[in-house]
Amino acid sequence: MSDTPSEAEPRGSASKDSGVKPGIDAGEPEIPEAPKVPEGPADEVPAARTGGALSKGDSARGAARGSASGGTGSGGTGSGGTDFEKRKAEARDVDTPDLDEDEEWDGPVVESWFADVQAKPPAPIRDATLWAALATGVLSMLLLGDGLALNLLLVAIPAALGAYYAAQAAGRRPHRWTLVWGVGGLALLSVPALRDADWPSFLAVLAAVAAGSLALHGGRTWTGVLFGPIGLYTSLVTGPLWGWSGLRERSGGARGNVGPVVRAIAVAAVLLVVFGALFAGADAAFADLLGGLVPDASVSGGPWHAVLFVIGVVGALVVAHTAAAPVQWDRVEVPAGRPRGRVEWALPLIVLAALFAVFNAVQLAVLFGGYDAVLEKTGQTYAEYARQGFWQLLLVTLLTLLVIVFALRWAPRDSSGDWTLVRAVLGTLCVLALVVVASAVRRMDMYVEAYGLTRLRISVVTVELWLGLVIVLIMAAGVWGARWLPRAVLASAAVGVLAFGLVSPDALIAERNVQRYEAKGSFDLDYARGLSADAAPALDKLDEPLRSCALRSIAQDLEGADKSWYATSLGEARARDILDGRPLSPDADWNVCNRLGTELAYR
Repeated sequence: MSDTPSEAEPRGSASKDSGVKPGIDAGEPEIPEAPKVPEGPADEVPAARTGGALSKGDSARGAARGSASGGTGSGGTGSGGTDFEKRKAEARDVDTPDLDEDEEWDGPVVESWFADVQAKPPAPIRDATLWAALATGVLSMLLLGDGLALNLLLVAIPAALGAYYAAQAAGRRPHRWTLVWGVGGLALLSVPALRDADWPSFLAVLAAVAAGSLALHGGRTWTGVLFGPIGLYTSLVTGPLWGWSGLRERSGGARGNVGPVVRAIAVAAVLLVVFGALFAGADAAFADLLGGLVPDASVSGGPWHAVLFVIGVVGALVVAHTAAAPVQWDRVEVPAGRPRGRVEWALPLIVLAALFAVFNAVQLAVLFGGYDAVLEKTGQTYAEYARQGFWQLLLVTLLTLLVIVFALRWAPRDSSGDWTLVRAVLGTLCVLALVVVASAVRRMDMYVEAYGLTRLRISVVTVELWLGLVIVLIMAAGVWGARWLPRAVLASAAVGVLAFGLVSPDALIAERNVQRYEAKGSFDLDYARGLSADAAPALDKLDEPLRSCALRSIAQDLEGADKSWYATSLGEARARDILDGRPLSPDADWNVCNRLGTELAYR
């Protein structure tokens, strides 16, 4: 969502007479005019924002930052400064007294980065937002007590509506990226409804919170997308107070309309409970239907239900307050790095690229020449060679990204020739890094062939593939500009988490290990017992008694869990159907399973 009032004309398509400068995305925060400097003696001129004096070097760097750095905050690599950056530079370029060249400013540098990020006071809370917060609390109280599945998505919907109403009251218009982050966050919340495994669901919920926060804040720069996911915490106190003040305003005076509504809801609840209980006692079929549809609200769970209600209401108010008054993380100003000379900057990177080229040449020679000669020379086994190489190559990929980031910060940028050099050197390094990524993935594939697939192995391969995608995005930014890069990197991470949950990693692990058992006869039964109900369809393909041994732990977990429809994932439902249709074999006792586990592990 943007911070621009609804009556304001979008800046991205502003006309000549609109008084708004073009060059800034529509729906982005309003840029304040440069502060006027009062006239007076030179030694009485105030410093910009921080209260300290600026040296000549700092003033020059501040004035040149918008054009020379290429937009550090937005990940620019030479795209030129925007009007936003030029105005900030003009605000800093005041007539400061002459200082010695080696005199440095000793003011609070870090505080100056965050000088303009404070949120504006929110508009008064609307009735629709209060009702959405109440609905979120009621649904949390009724649905979240039995676990997380479809109920989490049902609770998030009224909270999202409350945020929309609050943003609308504050004059913020939906931006295209607001819809991307919002829809993406809701899609991520569908993972717990589909998968029984806790670890991909946990990652999906974290990613959903991050995407939702970006939808509320509207981050577009590196500082915006990095600080945006933590922006909800700034409303933990102010959000509930904002909602309470609105509730007090409506509960008294001529506008007081809360009392009659509360009384009406209480009377309706009493009538439903009394007559529902009577109808349930009169007909067993109706009682069974009512028990399956209505959540458990027993007195014994009263305190826990109250806690869930408070969490739901507070969470909805926090989200709505953030939408009404977001912190402007895009205005965090990170100073640009000092440009280096061509030789000082390029020589280390060229040497590193040469090292990458030699390593990749060796990898290609091994790939086409076969591993036998290498294994004979090193004395390593096939699996040891693969395991040793993967982790080092994963670290190489991470370090390469750090090198690229710092290289862009200190890159020479005085002329077009400098940018040609930067693109050539970093482009070559990125291409060579992609070969390293491919080599790392191949090594892990070799290791999986030898020892099978596990959660750790599939997770690190996914991370390695995502790092390779980030390198590709950086290469594309070097060709088409980097304004879109921060959002694209975060969006790729969210899509990766969503895809990771939708493919069901536990099911993929079980399927790969079953195929390995059919081909080689070896099977890690102990590890299979620790998988979630998502693995049941693949494990059901095993022959008895191995099938029953692998499914016994899943059957025990499902036997003790009697969950409602809204707290049952699709993976759990499928596992129940499999076990109901084909029960476990009574011959698969503890002794038989232990013997099978030992025999199959060492084949």
